[in-house]
Amino acid sequence: TQKEMNKVVLSNPGAALVDIGDGVYCLEFTSPNNSIGGDLVSMVLQSVDYVAQKGEGLVLGNHGKNFCVGANLMLVLMEAQDENWDDIDLMIRMLHKAMLAIKYSPKPVVAAPFNMTLGGGYEFVMHSHRVRAAAETYMGLVELGVGVIPAGGGTKESAVRAAQQAGSEKVDLQPYINNAFEKIAMAKVSTSGQEAKELGLLREADKITANSDFLINDAKKMVLSMAQEGFVPLRPEPIRVAGKPALATLKLATYTMREGGYISEYDQFIANKLAYVLTGGNVAANSYVTEDYLIELEREAFLSLCGEQRTQARMQYMLTKGKPLRN
Repeated sequence: TQKEMNKVVLSNPGAALVDIGDGVYCLEFTSPNNSIGGDLVSMVLQSVDYVAQKGEGLVLGNHGKNFCVGANLMLVLMEAQDENWDDIDLMIRMLHKAMLAIKYSPKPVVAAPFNMTLGGGYEFVMHSHRVRAAAETYMGLVELGVGVIPAGGGTKESAVRAAQQAGSEKVDLQPYINNAFEKIAMAKVSTSGQEAKELGLLREADKITANSDFLINDAKKMVLSMAQEGFVPLRPEPIRVAGKPALATLKLATYTMREGGYISEYDQFIANKLAYVLTGGNVAANSYVTEDYLIELEREAFLSLCGEQRTQARMQYMLTKGKPLRN
């Protein structure tokens, strides 16, 4: 059988790189709940390197209960409560490094998400070149529910996609930024792979697999066809951001929602931090910034939120009660 042919070429407690034939490798998450920790992040970096030298491409997929439920929240909370800001800072830097390794991989990377693909799990999907999603895929950026913003490149990549969707400089970025903001601020999660497409969580070229038994194989075929077409690696490009006027617009929206009693004062506080990163912060409309600049904004916002008592309370509540606290 296929499984017996598969050879594990690299592994640690959080993940394994498996040879699935024809020069294609599959990076399997194997941590508890497939949550993202240091082992998984270092295996991503090793795997991209290994495949760059020896393979045709990489599939991100596994046979767990869920594709990936995001970062190890317990770990983040414990570090925050102990005020180990340097450790959290390093975690975020390493996570960004892993995401960018995927995005700028010299060989094609196809994500094969299924079931819960939340937070950091979805950030892996965002940074992959293509996606082959199961019909049963519940994806989205849910970080605001635990009092932070997406910080594995999810906020940055949302800004990048908004600029890509708008295209020409003549097109106003605001509606695209509004759309990205709403999805993250409301922690929207798709109810299926198809809905993920409708919500814009998946792109045009991404595909859905009806029978998840074939998911990894379909993703492998996708990798091979991309390799045969002559895959051209992405290169970092300047990103057009909406800047101060868009930030003012979003802040007005959160103020209105707060006044109307739809969100709490703390929801508003977090949403404004999100808006700052999504719009590129304190810059003129239609400025061009680097990806690294947006990553810095994202990391700073995440760190500052981890230091807030109310964020720590939200994390604690989610870990003990399994649902978001609206403080």
